[in-house]
Amino acid sequence: MNLTQMLLKEMEQEIATTRKMLALVPNDKFDWKPHEKSMSMKSLAIHIAEIPGWPEHILEHEVLDFAAQPYTPAAVSNNKELLNLLETSYNKGRTLMEKTDDDTLVNKHWKMCMGETLLADLTKYEAIRHAFAQTTHHRAQLGVYLRLNNIPIPGSYGPSADDQSF
Repeated sequence: MNLTQMLLKEMEQEIATTRKMLALVPNDKFDWKPHEKSMSMKSLAIHIAEIPGWPEHILEHEVLDFAAQPYTPAAVSNNKELLNLLETSYNKGRTLMEKTDDDTLVNKHWKMCMGETLLADLTKYEAIRHAFAQTTHHRAQLGVYLRLNNIPIPGSYGPSADDQSF
């Protein structure tokens, strides 16, 4: 199994867990925040739904410069649109991943910067793995948001207090 195949397998496993979590985000809690400095549940959920599409940008470009390309989140107004965004992002990311090779992943770099400030300089493999880690991190945040709203949390890497059926 090569690196691309391993990443695709991991992506498939992660998307299943992400679908379960995002399906629980209630429309009437989109504006809810656990703290004034926190993202709203909607903003966090949109961010999570967009991450599976990151391999598309990583594989097609060498640099992401937030100063030149400010981030604008997708427009989502309900849970159905959120889940559609997730599927669209996943399909874009997966399609590009299926077309790549190990040489590209290991020997080509991708940089993230803010104007002249370099934020990251990674191989394309490292950048994609970083995106997967971001998914896990933000999904855990969303789990706290849901828990604080008394919404049962599904298991992800094992059972949860609410879901023993893992």
